[in-house]
Amino acid sequence: MALKLLCFSGGFVSDLTLRQGAQYWYNNKAMGKYPIFLELAGRRAVVIGGGAVAVRKAEAILSAGARLVVVAEHINEMLTSLCAGSNAELIKSKYSKNYLVGAVLAIAATNKPEVNRQIYKDCQELQILCNVVDQPELCDFFVPGVVRRGDLQVAIGTEGDCPAYAGHLRKKLEKLLTDEHGQFLAELEQLRRRIIIDVCEPAERKTLLGKLVDDESFEYFVQNGPAQWREYADRIISGAD
Repeated sequence: MALKLLCFSGGFVSDLTLRQGAQYWYNNKAMGKYPIFLELAGRRAVVIGGGAVAVRKAEAILSAGARLVVVAEHINEMLTSLCAGSNAELIKSKYSKNYLVGAVLAIAATNKPEVNRQIYKDCQELQILCNVVDQPELCDFFVPGVVRRGDLQVAIGTEGDCPAYAGHLRKKLEKLLTDEHGQFLAELEQLRRRIIIDVCEPAERKTLLGKLVDDESFEYFVQNGPAQWREYADRIISGAD
């Protein structure tokens, strides 16, 4: 099992020689997944299926600002309520390859294995990233467990080996990462902009930011609040601390 932990503030391999389960191989070496945070705002993303799992996937995609398209033979109240007032498109229909055209990614969450396999096959032909729920061997990407605190995101992935373990670790991280971490990041973002403008030397920028993001700085922020922390940060930048 390969466990990945990725923090964030803020497709296709052509030379595959062998595929074993969900693991790709190249030049006799196992290839790891490339962890990224993908910008979906304004881009077409398709969820096929109308059950509870499809609703969860659709909700996450919609929250990322994507142009969500949901294709399902039966549209339930949860989907209707979720998409109300958004730019999401609900299509009551059997699956068709045509619905994938122009999409960045697709998630297959039907209760019909043969349909899910066909969706994956069609996505490969159209070069669309595909995730078939609970079938890691039919996934171009895995959806990680995520902890969000404002713009701070921590994502945990297990290469699809055991999503339940990622969920377990997510719960532990939710206790470790507080709302103050997200608030601290917001303050750092503003200060970083200022440093980039005011400090010309890259090495000096790195040193200053290293001091401002460390545990001592965070504890000062938590204990004294944003206003006093800004004064603390000004002293560091001016060389008084």
